[in-house]
Amino acid sequence: MSRRVPSLFPELTDEAETLHSTGILPSQMLRDLIDAGHLRASHPIHPSQIQPSSVDLRLGSKAYRVRASFLPGANSTVSRKLDLYTEEAISLETPQQLHKGWVYVVPLQEELLLPYDISGRANPKSSTGRLDIFTRLITDYGREFERVPAGYKGPLYAEIVPGTFHIIAREGDRLNQLRLSRGQPGASDARLSQLDQAERLVYDDFEAPRDAHIDRGLVFSVDLSGYQNSEIIGYRAKKGAPVLDLSRIGQYDPSHFWVPIPRSPQRDLVLNPEEFYILASREKVRIPPRFAAEMVPYDPSVGEFRIHYAGFFDPGFGYGTDDVKGTRAVLEVRSHEVPFLLEDGQSVGRLTFERLMAVPDILYGRDIGSSYQTQGLALSKHFKLPA
Repeated sequence: MSRRVPSLFPELTDEAETLHSTGILPSQMLRDLIDAGHLRASHPIHPSQIQPSSVDLRLGSKAYRVRASFLPGANSTVSRKLDLYTEEAISLETPQQLHKGWVYVVPLQEELLLPYDISGRANPKSSTGRLDIFTRLITDYGREFERVPAGYKGPLYAEIVPGTFHIIAREGDRLNQLRLSRGQPGASDARLSQLDQAERLVYDDFEAPRDAHIDRGLVFSVDLSGYQNSEIIGYRAKKGAPVLDLSRIGQYDPSHFWVPIPRSPQRDLVLNPEEFYILASREKVRIPPRFAAEMVPYDPSVGEFRIHYAGFFDPGFGYGTDDVKGTRAVLEVRSHEVPFLLEDGQSVGRLTFERLMAVPDILYGRDIGSSYQTQGLALSKHFKLPA
């Protein structure tokens, strides 16, 4: 239940606004956080880094190739671990190739001086996940990846492991993003059912609302029939593909990197172990403006595979400012250890919803240059669109 409370940073404004006392910080509060010096950087934070419910993080000037992935643990900083395990230091002031299968740790330009009641959670950006670049946030004294404890004060680091393609990266590239929140305002299934009745969270191809399947979040399924009757139901990454430069948008021929997967008569697909696939959800989902969502990346209850590397869904996804009737979720799929059979319409994952402290002053969509608002089965923005 909302009430009138002071601004998150009352020293910045005399104007009170109606908001929730807990929740994910929306765009305008993230700017307040930056203005107050709680989120700062070695180079000024650019307005384009501010998303509806997150901040894009930028690579710093150096990368460290390390022997193995690690967490610093409760008694160590990341820099101390780097002193022990670094194999090679690499300057990112000029573009550099990062090799698939190698582990890199990169100090980020941003650092945090969080208030005692603000914590964070990170995820790769959508384009990062669609390139099979495994990216996780690390903090000093951290015992978990992707988590920033409340009141954290210190630097941020990205662990980067290119999974399928060799990539070219440079200082300033944005591979991951950070959400900040006060409290844990997750939406219960009962609340999510109410939200579905009020907002309609799921639509079909004909823009007709569908009943949402709600069970520990919004359950979604895989489309193996072909989006809008397409004969292609997904893509499998090629081995031995060319090096991919992260700065080149819309310039690569998909056929050099991906094998299209045709629809089978049985409407099924066998996932081969350790191969990387791009698939799409059957459902077109919507995230209302006062909520954000996150995809659960690995759920053993539905199968031994991971279905998402980039799990944040912003307020306005599939909704926008012009009442979009839902957008498909793109699934970045990798099977573990054994082949696994997927069938059309099979449940493959969940979206968990969390309330924002206030409606953001920007929403996901074309107005802020969002790349995937009307996507069907879509590769990352680095590839040329079909003619």
